[in-house]
Amino acid sequence: MTIFIVLWKKIRQHQILVLFVMAVLCMIGGATLFAITQHTSFFIALYWAITTATTVGYGDVTPHNTAGRVIAMGVMLTTIPLMGAVFAGWAAILASIHIRRVLGLEKVWDHRGHLIVYGFSATVAHLLDDLIEEKSQVVVVADVPPSSVPEGVRLISGDATNPQVLAKSRPQTARQALVSGATDGEVLLTAIALKHLAPTLPIMAITQSAKVAEALKDLGVEHTVAADNLLGQTVAKSLETPHAADLLLSLLGSERYVLRERTIEEQWVGLPLSQVRHRYPGILLGIVHEHHVILGVEHDPVLEADDHVLFLTATDIR
Repeated sequence: MTIFIVLWKKIRQHQILVLFVMAVLCMIGGATLFAITQHTSFFIALYWAITTATTVGYGDVTPHNTAGRVIAMGVMLTTIPLMGAVFAGWAAILASIHIRRVLGLEKVWDHRGHLIVYGFSATVAHLLDDLIEEKSQVVVVADVPPSSVPEGVRLISGDATNPQVLAKSRPQTARQALVSGATDGEVLLTAIALKHLAPTLPIMAITQSAKVAEALKDLGVEHTVAADNLLGQTVAKSLETPHAADLLLSLLGSERYVLRERTIEEQWVGLPLSQVRHRYPGILLGIVHEHHVILGVEHDPVLEADDHVLFLTATDIR
């Protein structure tokens, strides 16, 4: 059953190509039978099949017996609808591209400094609008219809786990990548292929399981978010502290304030966190030391050269 599901997904990705191949096979099969039953050359029979399938019908080549007429009816009933569907699909694609360009919906992509989102999920659908507001070049690589992504987002349709599809997004020149997917297996496959194509590209991955997030870190993906773990801990803390979730949303979703991460200044190396807090413009929440966040509540850590600071500041202050 799994094989048939995978095969069906592959066919859906290339429906027009599959229809075209089926139409060609019907024409070749009809031409072969026509040549045998009408005692003519295969070239003449293929010419007849093409003129019949495209509804041109010059009438210079026609069947002369019952077998030939049955073959002609078979070609008409199969090939003509298939070719009609192929031409309609091509016309729809060209019309969609033209309309998006006329309305200014087709965003110019200079293949450099863009943010790539691999895979699609409900979480990604909510993120895209916020990413566009930051005026970033956003590219989505996923097997979804164009209507699934908002205006201003460039869509590369295809399987995000396929290295050939990944290469179309130019990850080597991208600014950052976000990896998501319907399953953690898709996230793992995409991350592995992406690390092979662009080893230095900063990658953030959204997973469902904390174990998969740890596995991704072992593969070199430093930034991971286990969605189920994050949601579970937020809800659990909200039961104990009712406004914990509201506080988190205020920190991350405020239009007046923004949470930022920066490298520490050289003169702060060797100073305790409490001393730097009094000097920092804004609210210094904590530091990132060796990929771990330290809030400085239980103890007062000393800042090192490779540490980063996490602080809350006004949106107009960089």
